[in-house]
This record gives sequence, C-alpha cells and structure tokens, in this order.
Amino acid sequence: MCNISERLLEERKRLGFTQDQIAEIGGVAKRTYCNYESGEREPMGSFFTAIAEAGADVQYILTGIRSTAVQEPTLTARQKALLDNYEHTDEYGKGIIEATAFATAKPEQAKKRA
Repeated sequence: MCNISERLLEERKRLGFTQDQIAEIGGVAKRTYCNYESGEREPMGSFFTAIAEAGADVQYILTGIRSTAVQEPTLTARQKALLDNYEHTDEYGKGIIEATAFATAKPEQAKKRA
C-alpha cells in the first residue's frame, strides 16, 4: 500500500522537481525533505501549504485520492508512446521530434507556438 512518503516522491517527480528544489519551495533543508521521502519524518502543514502553491496535489499526498483540479490528462496509447520516445532520447533526438511536430502542425497551431 502506498504511503505519504511514497506519494510525496511520486508527486515531486510528476512536477519535475529535484529534492533540492522541492525542499526550497517547502522552506525546509534538503536533509529534512529526504527524511520526508524516506518516511523517517512527516511534513508539517506549512510545508504542504508551500508545495501546494507550486502545484502539488496535497490531497493526493495525504489520502491517495487525486484532487479533481489536478487530474492527469488521459492519453491514448499512441500519445504515451510518443512521449515515452521523447523522454528516452538524447537532446539531439528531442530537437528532431520538436522540429517535426512544429513542421507538421496545422498553420493556426504553428502561429500559437511562434
């Protein structure tokens, strides 16, 4: 069963923060934050308030139930595969994928990104 420390780690990764970054956002030392993720200590309310302002789903961290305001988008299998390929390539490959997506976008989409 998933506990608060595991969900805290999961939520940090979902947001793309390092331990240093989330510790700073939460107003605690990195070592303190590491203790939160390892389950050695539990965060105080002020920590949760600060990370919520940075986009963390505190309801999920505490209960395991996602807040309706932070629901993950539903992706098709093709979309998931594309994202997986993007995440597991080097910077050169990412540049090619981005250039291809930009070049094949509909004109109104391309204007928005320019």
